[in-house]
Amino acid sequence: MALLVRVLRKQTSISQWVPICSQLMSVSSTQSQRSKTLSSTSQKIKIAALRMYTSCVEKTDFEEFFLRCQMPDTFNSWFLITLLHVWMCLVRMKQEGRTGKYMCRIIVHFMWEDVEQRGRVMGVNSYILKKNMALMTNNFYAAVLGYDEGILSDDHGLAAALWRTFFNQKCEDPRQLELLVEYVRKQMQYLDSMNGEDLLLTGEVRWRPLVEKNPQSILKPHAPTYNDEGL
Repeated sequence: MALLVRVLRKQTSISQWVPICSQLMSVSSTQSQRSKTLSSTSQKIKIAALRMYTSCVEKTDFEEFFLRCQMPDTFNSWFLITLLHVWMCLVRMKQEGRTGKYMCRIIVHFMWEDVEQRGRVMGVNSYILKKNMALMTNNFYAAVLGYDEGILSDDHGLAAALWRTFFNQKCEDPRQLELLVEYVRKQMQYLDSMNGEDLLLTGEVRWRPLVEKNPQSILKPHAPTYNDEGL
């Protein structure tokens, strides 16, 4: 089992952001009913965004990516894998209009909060962490732009985007690129099959395995479960 992934999972918990998320949109008793409704909706979107980001870091098999893509067990590798899954969520949620785009901003916010927290857990010097965060921010937006262009292109275009960003231009095995292209294509197909309203309400996402036991099988996702408040 990968050592770094084990340490990060043991010493960091995404649930730490739940109280913060719940406090972001506190409602005053003097607010109008409309304001209360908007505030409640905004809070639910933030909680759903937290759950969706959580799915990127807690439901992804990082060790399989390390093994099959021959990636070193480092914080940067963890970030590259997380970035790829966050980007796929952003692509899906941008299809849900203004609310979906708002949710995208919250997902990215939680991602940076989590990255900073994990850096501290690893004992990274605060000055170095600040510099690294600035560099990762630039890399993130460059990666999103490249992946956006790649997903709209053919498989050669997507492979080029993955080679530049995910593999940092160091992949010499075309089978690894082929595996990642297939993974992204099937994952986006899977996300597109999910009901948009359910995603906005729950944020629940399950990822398909990197390597399918039955490559021809793309299963329809199960309907999410939630109470009458959507929480």
